[in-house]
Amino acid sequence: MTTKLSLATLDKIQATATIPGYDRSVLSAGIVHFGVGNFHRAHQAVYLDDLFSSGRDHDWAIIGAGVLPSDEAMRAKLAEQDFLTTVVEQDNNRSAARVTGPMIDYLRPGHATATIAQLAEPAIRIVSLTITEGGYFIDPASGTFNPAHPAIVADGQTPDDPKTVFGLIIAGLKARKAKGLAPFTVMSCDNIPGNGEVTHAAVCGLARLSDPGMADWIDANVAFPNGMVDRITPATGPREVGIVASEYAIDDNWPVFCEEFKQWVLEDHFPAGRPALESVGVQFVPDVAPYEHMKIRILNGGHAAIAYPAALLDIHFVHEAMEEPLIQAFLQKLEFDEIIPVIPPVPNTDLNDYYRLVETRLFNPKIADTIPRLAQDGSNRQPKFILPSTADRLARGEDVVGLSLVSALWCRYFAGISDSGKAIAFNDASADRLQEAALKAKDDPKAFLALSDIFGEVAQSELFQRRFAQALTTLWEKGTRETLKLYIDGKLGD
Repeated sequence: MTTKLSLATLDKIQATATIPGYDRSVLSAGIVHFGVGNFHRAHQAVYLDDLFSSGRDHDWAIIGAGVLPSDEAMRAKLAEQDFLTTVVEQDNNRSAARVTGPMIDYLRPGHATATIAQLAEPAIRIVSLTITEGGYFIDPASGTFNPAHPAIVADGQTPDDPKTVFGLIIAGLKARKAKGLAPFTVMSCDNIPGNGEVTHAAVCGLARLSDPGMADWIDANVAFPNGMVDRITPATGPREVGIVASEYAIDDNWPVFCEEFKQWVLEDHFPAGRPALESVGVQFVPDVAPYEHMKIRILNGGHAAIAYPAALLDIHFVHEAMEEPLIQAFLQKLEFDEIIPVIPPVPNTDLNDYYRLVETRLFNPKIADTIPRLAQDGSNRQPKFILPSTADRLARGEDVVGLSLVSALWCRYFAGISDSGKAIAFNDASADRLQEAALKAKDDPKAFLALSDIFGEVAQSELFQRRFAQALTTLWEKGTRETLKLYIDGKLGD
């Protein structure tokens, strides 16, 4: 028999799960967070839960916020359980459930007036974001903010009725400025290099469309610290809901599963104040960039590298992909030969050891992370996680056999069928044009590289063109397994 998750039932639930070590009624809001997805609830919210349980900083609770209509489903499910979440942390040798409670409210998506009013409250000192890599209106090829995106143009024309998260942030800052209040800090928690700088560009770029003076004020007065976040957090489905019910006797509408490992590195730039997160393991550093490069290229780049060969071989789970000797060897060679050598040094960190840790994490069967999750949204992820390494090697005059193979595997994946003939379901906003280009590329590899908004200047490299064509042709002629073998043996492209 299960117990429905709520504040009233925590006494029963503590028999099978750790519950918050603080009285939720004493919390008050200090943060508005946009993008209450699984990652946020397994990461930022967990750090704050640890902090509150230590008896500190109870005035830094979270109010959730959404922008998309789909955010209402999450709001409704969490509201039914007093905004509590069951987080199941799973290592190779242990599993444990905890109930976290740092979120005390969730603003209704689409209610701009109420959201702006909350942002203008003096107690709100941080606005944080996990809106995915694709939510920042970045031109993939240039890596810069795109002011011509229709959603941005619309907010620029109607700044008093914003529909984007950046429009809401600007409206909230305007309201604070009018009240004579100090601005809040804007803190991105997404996997984007220089995520604070990217957020700064988006907010100022949108503001400049309607109010250049406000854009200048934001530029001069609002802090956008860079940060690196890390915790593997798969999607929630019926399986996860069922495990929480059967193993922990908790009826949770939307639990979160994650690995035990977590990391958060932040630049300490919070003029309006911040919670004492360093006391619960957050690293505050002068420059996050080295840590970002390491994580995004080794872990996220590794995710992107194994996703497409695994999908072409009909492998569903990430740990099963790593158990395939060809994929494991492919990833090791790619990382050690081409990715790690172009990553700048990271303070007190051995990059080879970091990769070994990543490899151990990917082998974790309890996480049950899926290949479809890793394969989604490649049109945003490839330019951020793979192509920067490619560009760096080309700039050094170094070969890109493995990185070109990653791009070729992505192209082959978008032909729409696995090596066995099984249909592939895409999850990418650009899926239609990617598939059209991928099918043309079977006969003319340059057709895929013509996606200039994705490949940018990398596609102009004769060496990359040649290596990509060799890899793609081999994939079509010999299949994924044989192509991986040739790469591992150092014979691909000979």
